[in-house]
Amino acid sequence: MSAAELKMLAVEAGEKGYRGRQIADLIYRQGCREIAVMSSQPAGFRSILDKSYTVGRSSLNKISSARDGTFKLLLELADGELVETVGMPYEDRFSCCVSTQAGCRVACAFCATGSSGFKRNLTAGEIVDQVLTVQEKASSKGLLGPEGRVSHVVFMGMGEPLLNYDATLRAIRLINRELEIGMRNITLSTIGYVPGIYKLAGEGLQITLAVSLHASDDALRRKLVPGMSKYRVAEIVRACRDYFKATGRRISFEYCLLRGVNDRKSDAVRLAELLKGLSCHVNLIPFNMVQDKGFKPPEPVAAAAFRSVLEQAGIAVTQRQQRGADIQAACGQLRRLSRK
Repeated sequence: MSAAELKMLAVEAGEKGYRGRQIADLIYRQGCREIAVMSSQPAGFRSILDKSYTVGRSSLNKISSARDGTFKLLLELADGELVETVGMPYEDRFSCCVSTQAGCRVACAFCATGSSGFKRNLTAGEIVDQVLTVQEKASSKGLLGPEGRVSHVVFMGMGEPLLNYDATLRAIRLINRELEIGMRNITLSTIGYVPGIYKLAGEGLQITLAVSLHASDDALRRKLVPGMSKYRVAEIVRACRDYFKATGRRISFEYCLLRGVNDRKSDAVRLAELLKGLSCHVNLIPFNMVQDKGFKPPEPVAAAAFRSVLEQAGIAVTQRQQRGADIQAACGQLRRLSRK
């Protein structure tokens, strides 16, 4: 619930509206996990809440810490489902990578998440809980950046956010309004679900849209992204052009480089042609090793040549810094593995 909804809840229970704002502060800024310990609230009000509501926080099943400061949390939800979320410290910020589904329907050929199958969509509360829990753990480790809190959120964890549209949008608005994280510090990554891209364009949000292409021709993309083969590459890029026209927000394209599969000069030339004239930047992601997938990272010379083709075409390019690979927390490595 938002602060406004909690205010209405308080009024309906016969309390002053400010009690709802106090509860929002307890949950979103003070990390309160139980209604019973909200000592600032009247006992009668706490009793009313306790009968029908829970704060809704997850429990920590496992924590893994990487050499670079990145950590991964395996969280257990109320029904026993498991999701992973990642905290990433940088010099100038602290970023949280959240999941929107338990498992994933898309099953990209190089990604670990799809191997565990799809269980269900997460609720908005279960998504926001990941940010709160990462912030708690980062604070206890002394890892929070100059702002002293999670300052950036990326929807790049388990699942396809636009296939859980309503909960994802509600979570984005809660993260913005209640956790006070700016929209421009929120990135939503999609594998290219065209109807969702068009729908998102009408929301008026100043978030960053990141679109995972991974191939510049349809035949290869069908092999790499079988669960989203309905949409052609050109159709996805056209939706991105329309998204930019509607929002004015530059598009980020993610491209996982796989040795000998999609990292050739011809792949880069086709990609440059596809993106010609579009306000965008390409984020190259050398494949992070996933057991039993049969792929390898690109040779450094191939990655450099791929990047050079795009830059010569006037396209802004970055190469994602690998973080957390030693704990299987890098892009494409998240699973639902319990220590139990």
